Amino acid sequence: MPVLAVADENWPQWRGPDQNGVAQARDLPASWSETENIVWKTELPCWSGSSPIIWADTVYVTSPSKPEGGNDGRAVGDKLLLLAVAKDDGHILWERELDAGNRVLNKQNMSSPTPVTDGAHIWAMTGTGAVACLTMDGEIVWKRNIQDMYGKFGQQFGYGSSPLLYDGKLVVQVLHGFFTDEPSYVMALDAASGEMAWRVERPTEAQLESPDSYGTPALFQHEGKAEIVVSGGDYVTGHDPATGEELWRAGGLNPKNIDRNRIIVSPVAVDGMVYVGSRQDPFLVFHPGGKLAWEHNRYAPDVPTPVVDGKRVYLFDDKGVVHCLDAKTGEVVWGPERTARGVVSASPIMADGKVYVTNEEGVTSVVAARDKFKLLATNTLPSKGRTLSTFAVSGNRLYLRTPTHLYCIGKN
Repeated sequence: MPVLAVADENWPQWRGPDQNGVAQARDLPASWSETENIVWKTELPCWSGSSPIIWADTVYVTSPSKPEGGNDGRAVGDKLLLLAVAKDDGHILWERELDAGNRVLNKQNMSSPTPVTDGAHIWAMTGTGAVACLTMDGEIVWKRNIQDMYGKFGQQFGYGSSPLLYDGKLVVQVLHGFFTDEPSYVMALDAASGEMAWRVERPTEAQLESPDSYGTPALFQHEGKAEIVVSGGDYVTGHDPATGEELWRAGGLNPKNIDRNRIIVSPVAVDGMVYVGSRQDPFLVFHPGGKLAWEHNRYAPDVPTPVVDGKRVYLFDDKGVVHCLDAKTGEVVWGPERTARGVVSASPIMADGKVYVTNEEGVTSVVAARDKFKLLATNTLPSKGRTLSTFAVSGNRLYLRTPTHLYCIGKN
């Protein structure tokens, strides 16, 4: 059951069909405002770091229920929901309850994981450990709770990883240590039934907060073989998708052996190379099997996962400073350059010759994807609270979640 996607229409998982933040879309707008190039906007029940996914004519988002005090960008409701939104006009088609027991931990609530779809079913996960499979019309096929199966999650700031769908399996990472002495692990559920396919422990010598990881597993395909790549706990590891067996392991993510080296950046696998961030420096790139190709140690990201198209890597740090690097050698093409000031927690995406990145104040900087830096536009939407979500792309439209609304952005 591989993820199938029509390049210009479907955005089936966090950061797109290939998880690298690259879309094949054309004719996207570079500029917008509340009164320009907004096709529609839909009020959502609550804020979330979860990003929208898209299949055919529907957008899917997870969210807490509406808080009693109103959606002020920080309050949350108790229930955790999956919503289906019509792509043409933004009206909400249906909502389903995934779990209850929502709470806030720093920038996260329990709706942070982004769902995934193959066009026949949707799989959604919550920070409470609930995992559900639903039909495209919202019928629940099965539910499981990973915390009930294997104990409480132990990350300091809650669970935020998104599931990965590959070959009929839903792959989930649980890398933790701050609030638990239980081992970290990687597991796969049978996507059709929810039954356990495999589970492997992932040992580490990392201390205190350093075992914690909030990233999402990546699918690495090279020379006809597939691997699941997981980053965190001071290591990046490659796993057999059929069994979970650890195939290789590489260190270097925590060269100073500090005890606060939690990982937020997700690995990116593109064109035979794996790109891995740490807590800012270093940023490491590996050949297959975990052999180091190059590293970068200046203005590396702590939170935003970079966008990689195989030719260039665009690294945005948490203050919006951007570098463009050669993807194969790490040579600096340009940078550092500054985009809009403000904290950046969303990850950039690339489409139509542009790179889009949004800061927590709802300001999107649009940079030309070229060999010389050019800031094309700076666009602001209201952000009553923190904008944390990454863009989705479908056709010639962008979809952006702010704390209060889901926006569809396209040329009027």
